[in-house]
Amino acid sequence: MSYVIGIDLGTSAVKALLVDKNGTVAAEASRSYPLFHEHSGWSEQKPDDWVDATIEALRELAFSSSIDATQIEGISFSGQMHGLVLLDGEGNPVRNAILWNDTRTTEQCREIERTLGDKLLSITRNPALEGFTLPKILWVRQYEPQAFEQAKLFLLPKDYVRYRLTGELHMDYSDAAGTLLLDVAGKEWSLDVLDAFNLPASFCPALVESHGLVGTLLPQVAAATGLAEATKVFAGGADNACGAIGSGILSEGLTLCSIGTSGVILSYENDKSKDFAGKVHFFNHGKQDAFYAMGVTLAAGYSLSWFKKTFAPNESFDQFLEGVGDVQPGAGGLLFTPYLVGERTPHADAVIRASFVGVDGAHERKHFARAVMEGITFSLNESVDMFRKAGKTVDTIVSIGGGAQNPVWLQMQADIFGATVVALENEQGPGLGAAMLAAFGSGWFESLEACADKFVKHADRYEPQPEAVQTYEGIFKVYQQVYAQTRSLNEALAPYRTK
Repeated sequence: MSYVIGIDLGTSAVKALLVDKNGTVAAEASRSYPLFHEHSGWSEQKPDDWVDATIEALRELAFSSSIDATQIEGISFSGQMHGLVLLDGEGNPVRNAILWNDTRTTEQCREIERTLGDKLLSITRNPALEGFTLPKILWVRQYEPQAFEQAKLFLLPKDYVRYRLTGELHMDYSDAAGTLLLDVAGKEWSLDVLDAFNLPASFCPALVESHGLVGTLLPQVAAATGLAEATKVFAGGADNACGAIGSGILSEGLTLCSIGTSGVILSYENDKSKDFAGKVHFFNHGKQDAFYAMGVTLAAGYSLSWFKKTFAPNESFDQFLEGVGDVQPGAGGLLFTPYLVGERTPHADAVIRASFVGVDGAHERKHFARAVMEGITFSLNESVDMFRKAGKTVDTIVSIGGGAQNPVWLQMQADIFGATVVALENEQGPGLGAAMLAAFGSGWFESLEACADKFVKHADRYEPQPEAVQTYEGIFKVYQQVYAQTRSLNEALAPYRTK
């Protein structure tokens, strides 16, 4: 039997999956690493923490699976998007990586808008948002000129890990699409954007398809992991693109709901000229010459983990969520907006913060927990609503991530989205998508679609319940009013937040 490895470099941990030709996960390993919040709105990690954790996870796979290392044909990656890794001339990071959920770059976003004007959306197909990579580059140049002077090239998180494993510098299109430096439709670095900000073309790595072969393991990496030096390494893709691949979102009409630290609603697109006027993201897919539209909730699963960590740190998630299914839709009139670190879709607001509305003396912790779950789903429904208004059909949604681990939450999604929600039998999210890119790149299948037919297995289906749908339609209208009602209050409170 032959195997491939899919590596998912997430915000809190890296997870490695060993997958056989039937799409069965034969073994898995994960390692966590710290996240640094030096100031409010800042979010950083040390790039070498990712590398050390990845090597440890690969070593565990190689030595615990009882499989001959020569049977592992290829490795590919999924990675957290947008994070900035700046390398000096020796290939070493000049500072910590600034992550996707960092919101310090509002000033630089306005600069990008002023400088590029209409070119911003026509070239990059996305608005200037704090989480994207170009604003981070401009922030470092403005506030840390010595570090920027050392920087000769930038990478995204998974690309740095892959570089340290292979010695080769590349970036795939699906991840590059989130930098604001790529001509998304033209699939090349935009000289117009680079010139506008006095950045040389050499600052950007070579572009490659997600299934593209980029090298093999360095001898020292092979020795450290127990894998063969000849193991092929493929470029991989952005976490959302890989999540789509691993869920079979490879043709028109299919929609994905992914709830991890952040949350996304993603819809496949063939038409590179499709214009959403920047209201949702438009990125290159991990499938060659395909695209996807996507709405994002910045603090999706993070909202629930924050609530648990704050109010039930010593309980398991099962204990924490006990009784939530007994609470009726609407959480007893309690409403939560998941703006813990700002919001992305549809508001693109780094200042707004979360709130509970309608707190009553009769509410128990289970009402608050359910309200958090509902609030996350309402935020995701903003994107579903926008896709429908743009003429897309959204009647079946494949759900992955933390939101797919709880039957109560899956039914809640069906009721709030007003659509059939499908869980996966082998739900492994972006990690499986990364493994599929390695399988396709290794020649196991003639297409990603053929790979998905073998690897992606549907499980339970959740149908919308008419009474709950009606209840949630009314509450969703209230939810949509909270942002505007609290925006000015959040601005007034911003100076008092912990620095």
